[in-house]
Amino acid sequence: VTEFVAEILGLTGFVSTVSTACSSSANSIMLAARMIRQGMLDVAVAGGVDALSTFTLNGFNTLMILDREPCRPFDQHRAGLNLGEGAGYVVLFSEKALAATGAHAWCRLSGWHNATDAYHQTASSPEGKGSFMAMTGALKIAGLQPDAIDYINVHGTGTPNNDQSEGTALRRVFGDACPAFSSTKAFTGHTLGASGGIEAVLSALSIRYGLIYPNLRFSTPIEGLDLAPETRFRRGENIRHVLSNSFGFGGNCSSLVFSGE
Repeated sequence: VTEFVAEILGLTGFVSTVSTACSSSANSIMLAARMIRQGMLDVAVAGGVDALSTFTLNGFNTLMILDREPCRPFDQHRAGLNLGEGAGYVVLFSEKALAATGAHAWCRLSGWHNATDAYHQTASSPEGKGSFMAMTGALKIAGLQPDAIDYINVHGTGTPNNDQSEGTALRRVFGDACPAFSSTKAFTGHTLGASGGIEAVLSALSIRYGLIYPNLRFSTPIEGLDLAPETRFRRGENIRHVLSNSFGFGGNCSSLVFSGE
């Protein structure tokens, strides 16, 4: 797909594919940002795409983590994920390229971090080790304290294991002052390798238009966590910094921080 997109767009420079399960497109954005920071690129198109297939559906069915009903991320009675398909890409500019083209940036990618806890082939660690390291690492690179984050687009797959693990990590990072958060996978389904790219776009839109997205079908907080996601759509909010989480199989956890100008 990467080569196809590059060919369609007439891009003949650096082309690479990142494959780290559900954190793939977040990691492609991270790679692009690091290459721009090191002066290796001026402009990059980064993101990902994933399409549904019988093979994928059967694989997740074997793991017994599919919900037969619309998913309920971060709800005590969640029963699994819904698969989706889609694509999401962003265009990243260096400061030099931005000035030269006269383009107007929606926001800055100010922080990023990838952590691999290798707890299990498919499950997240109960204490949210990888999630915690990814979030704190991204905040450190962004030069931000946890209380600077205005909204979190959580990974929020709706599986019992993921939401418990991510929720535990949120408590470790933010304590009792967790900012507004929600899982947009309640709208899109889990688009797997595309999810980080799609949610990067949603994060950029959140900053540009002051949006906080609702977490559909939430009713009861997860026992022992006392975390309640945002349940109503809000616009016109003062959103300065957004944290976006993408966590993949094998404990490959990535977090991105988007900041307003």
